[in-house]
Amino acid sequence: MHIPAPSSRVPRRLGTTLRAWLCAAALLPSAAFPAVVEAVLDNGMKIVVQEDHRSPTVVSQVWYRCGSMDEFNGTTGVAHVLEHMMFKGTEAVPAGQFSKIIAAAGGRDNAFTSLDHTTYFQQLEKSRLDLALRMEADRMSKLTFSEKEFAPEMKVIMEERRMRTDDKPRAMVAEIMSATMYVAHPYHHPIIGWMSDLETMKLADARAWYERWYAPNNAVLVVVGDVVPQEVFDLARKYFGPIAAHALPERKSQVEPEQLGTRRVRVRATAELPYLALGWHVPVVHDIDKDWEPFALEVLSAVLDGNESARLPRALVRESRLATAVDVGYDPLRRGPGSFVVDATPSEGRTVEELETALKAEIERVKADGVTAEELDRVKAQVVASHVFQRDSMFYQAMQIGNFETTGFSWRDVDKVLERIRAVTADQVKQVATKYFVDEQMTVAVLDPRAPETKRADAATGGQNAK
Repeated sequence: MHIPAPSSRVPRRLGTTLRAWLCAAALLPSAAFPAVVEAVLDNGMKIVVQEDHRSPTVVSQVWYRCGSMDEFNGTTGVAHVLEHMMFKGTEAVPAGQFSKIIAAAGGRDNAFTSLDHTTYFQQLEKSRLDLALRMEADRMSKLTFSEKEFAPEMKVIMEERRMRTDDKPRAMVAEIMSATMYVAHPYHHPIIGWMSDLETMKLADARAWYERWYAPNNAVLVVVGDVVPQEVFDLARKYFGPIAAHALPERKSQVEPEQLGTRRVRVRATAELPYLALGWHVPVVHDIDKDWEPFALEVLSAVLDGNESARLPRALVRESRLATAVDVGYDPLRRGPGSFVVDATPSEGRTVEELETALKAEIERVKADGVTAEELDRVKAQVVASHVFQRDSMFYQAMQIGNFETTGFSWRDVDKVLERIRAVTADQVKQVATKYFVDEQMTVAVLDPRAPETKRADAATGGQNAK
């Protein structure tokens, strides 16, 4: 039941992150889109409702403020394991029946685990919201932990890891790159967990995670659709209200130490072409009213890779034909430290060394010459034009609210995004490029392709995939 969260997909276009901000801006109050309304139950659970009456449907999402960054060594991947176990039944809803009941009601459901949170969602006809909330509340407090269900599910999860990471060279590069960039912070660990931890995972580990974090005072319910807020609040009180709050563990701040020199890692895996990723440590948003650097980094991301006319696709893909593809990734809303990643695939006959030199040269151009007024105007025009279209998705409206709420912000902060993006100046873009894109803060990861027969030979002799 796992779908990858945005923060777990690799490579990830930075332009998509900017579009996420645009979607956030789409939540600005208007006649067609009434203001968001919230309530807090006596047990501490927050309920946020956004009316959208264009179709008789509703999106319901429960967000838990716990993700892989809250895990301990030895049990990495347990947040995702518990996500799977949440579909393994309660006394009222037997194992495997949750999704079948939702489907029988004409809806769809799923869940995802990320670095920062875990989310469960349904999309149904509006009259079936009662069903979704009743079953979510049931599994929040009455989940059944069965060894009979746990053991085969762990095999499913380990196979998922093989399919999503071990058998996908670029995913392997992303995983090893994160482990290289972060030496102290839990972002070092992959969301799905290290295979050795999955192999030794116990049912008690999943139960402990559930008892530690799955509480109403650590959850946010987001409902978007053709609903009346007061009716949603009444349903939430009916089903979630009786669940007792409990004390949450202390969240100790884990600060990533300053990187003092370039870090490089090479991954040898079966692939047709090499692949390159460059990453830098950058700030994320802590105070939307005061911080400006993350917004300048967002604009820079769009200047570099916002669309086909952006600098990197134009210079490296179309003009020099040095690369077949270039992507940029930056997430300004994270509970932990930020990273800015540029990744690219060299064209046949070109090397990763040539590509690294070219990518760094484009960044040096920004540091030396800044961005043009035309580029800045284009990015801001994209913001204004695109946010209107993002309003079409009820699901994404709910995603934006939930993301803001579980990363330490409020849905009230969402409507400030356009203002902050519009306020970014060309000088600020140049400043963040100069300040953060330095070799001492850079991590370089390279995929070194090898033929399938080499992989088999290495396996026979106990060879390693990375060095």
